[in-house]
Amino acid sequence: MSTTVETLLAQHRVEKKNLQNQITGMKKQATKSKRKQVNARCQELEDELLRRQEQEIRELKTQLGVISDEDEDELTPEKLLAQLALETEEGVVQESQQQQQQQLLPPPGKKRNRQKDRLSRRQAEQDRIRAEAELEAAQQPDLKQIEQEALTQLCSLAKLSPVDIQPDGHCLFASILDQMRLRHPSDATYALPAPCAHDSSLDNVTVYTLRRWAAQHVRDHRDDFVPYLFDEQTCTLKDVDEYTDTIENTAQWGGEVEILALAQVLKCSISVLMSGRATHKVNQEGSVYPELKLVYYKHGYALGEHYNSLHDAKV
Repeated sequence: MSTTVETLLAQHRVEKKNLQNQITGMKKQATKSKRKQVNARCQELEDELLRRQEQEIRELKTQLGVISDEDEDELTPEKLLAQLALETEEGVVQESQQQQQQQLLPPPGKKRNRQKDRLSRRQAEQDRIRAEAELEAAQQPDLKQIEQEALTQLCSLAKLSPVDIQPDGHCLFASILDQMRLRHPSDATYALPAPCAHDSSLDNVTVYTLRRWAAQHVRDHRDDFVPYLFDEQTCTLKDVDEYTDTIENTAQWGGEVEILALAQVLKCSISVLMSGRATHKVNQEGSVYPELKLVYYKHGYALGEHYNSLHDAKV
């Protein structure tokens, strides 16, 4: 159980550091005309992260039962760690070291062989490093299994069943397309970008159609999407035209930008079920048609992040 806590707190520290880097880069790249909008988006990101992390800690507190109901103090990561008995296997390594040291002692009455002593010490050091590495590896959590178990439970509670989508770079768009055909009427009237007005028939829509809709919508509303186009590797804002060209014409994985863009085009809410955090929902206020439901995997697939479609579970 302590591994779960340590994993959550480590994840929170990384998320805070990454967000701070993102905000710094966004503010540096913001022009004078967009500074107010970017600052507002930065504050929104900080508030969202704080609320989500506090919610995750409260949920974990409830699951573990580590604090009594009478305790009104704020639950912090430090307090949570202090209340858990962290198991350790250092005694195994210490015992191994003692045995190795005893083996290095020369038999009484015999002359020491310095070369053999050096070789023995070197071998003992290698054995110690190997033992510590094996112990560390054994203590690492199985993130894939943890994620799968959590998502299985969440789907069961929501009475939903994941439908496998091919992990080929188009998985987000393929999942949304599967949901459109499942939940939207065939004669739905979407808010298509002007250059895409001829793509009106749901029967003819493909993942490439959805890529085109998302890309054109971002181009048409670029000021609304600029705060989302931050490159964490270069700490700069991505060029809108280059970004949308990549989304439209390659198998580049889609993410938050494309989910929001397509939710607005399709005039519906899109929800994404995730492990370890609350379900992510976008465009709830602008919803005309039924909600589209996806599930997100961070550790479950060898190729990386992945989306599947969620169907209603069969009774």
